[in-house]
Amino acid sequence: MTLPIDTPAVLVDLNIAEANVRAFQDYCDSHGLQLRPHIKTHKLPRLAEYQIEQGAIGITCQKITEAEAMIAGGDMRDILITYNILGQDKVARLRALSEQVRLSVVADNTAVVEGLSTGFANAKNPLPVLVECNTGADRCGVETPAEALELALAINAAPGLRFAGLMTYPPTGGATQVTTWLAEAKDLIEATDLTVEVISSGGSPDMWRAHHMPLATEYRIGTYIYNDRSLVTRGTCDWDDCALTVLATVVSTPSKTRAIIDAGSKVLTSDLLGLDGFGHVLGHPDLKIDQLSEEHGRITSDQPTGLRVGDQLRIVPNHACVVSNMLDHVTLMRGDEIIGTEPVAARGQVW
Repeated sequence: MTLPIDTPAVLVDLNIAEANVRAFQDYCDSHGLQLRPHIKTHKLPRLAEYQIEQGAIGITCQKITEAEAMIAGGDMRDILITYNILGQDKVARLRALSEQVRLSVVADNTAVVEGLSTGFANAKNPLPVLVECNTGADRCGVETPAEALELALAINAAPGLRFAGLMTYPPTGGATQVTTWLAEAKDLIEATDLTVEVISSGGSPDMWRAHHMPLATEYRIGTYIYNDRSLVTRGTCDWDDCALTVLATVVSTPSKTRAIIDAGSKVLTSDLLGLDGFGHVLGHPDLKIDQLSEEHGRITSDQPTGLRVGDQLRIVPNHACVVSNMLDHVTLMRGDEIIGTEPVAARGQVW
């Protein structure tokens, strides 16, 4: 089927996206787990509102600009920003956000804590701050439970701040080690009469095993609303669960086993995530997108591709979150019905 849409384009099937939201909300409800979806995947206030309508307690953002866009475009009341926020200007914007919604943030070092305290020292209500913990993914986070205790005490002593709990982005398949790490940190902190109100965990690859880490009070998850090739490859979902696709047109067929499409790294992204190739061409498992330049994607096959110039292809990208940030708007669909275009409200800006 040829769609009357200029390519390359990013398509979002709302039927699939909404079904994905409902399925995981049902899972969380059945396991007594509060859901706090990460909007960095879709960046659309209308989808954040749908997630909340289905039962999410609030949203997660990675940047101040994302939170600002969500507030401006939708009815958001509870936001967690999971990023170390540094700099006087950023903290001032954070302070303004805190006066509009229930806001909490994270920190994994005293420099961040001191900056937040300077900006919130005279605030009417203290800013809730969670200690970010490295439980094995080796990105941000304090390295040991003892360091979590030390930082929790520093937050609690800082003017304008309130220690609110622990946050981690866990390694895939690491529920046992994560539980052990966080349990030790929780015990150390609560031995000082502080309360660990929130333990925030997350990650789409382990979404159907979230209950294996029973200490978590909330679960942050982003990619699940769209899904992508990386999650299909992990067995987390099927191709029919992928709500976001890239629509591309064949612009050249230099040989029987090679074709060129008009979707390059500026749409599909160069993220491999350990995969071979840059996306899955729906309906054509024999085709491989083996090379990207900015505006071109190269498709190869061990046999004749059967493609002709002008053919449209729908591609499930390796990493849906990055694709959402590539274009100013997405095209909303319900099955084969085109609903219209939607600006990607939270894309683009660094902060």
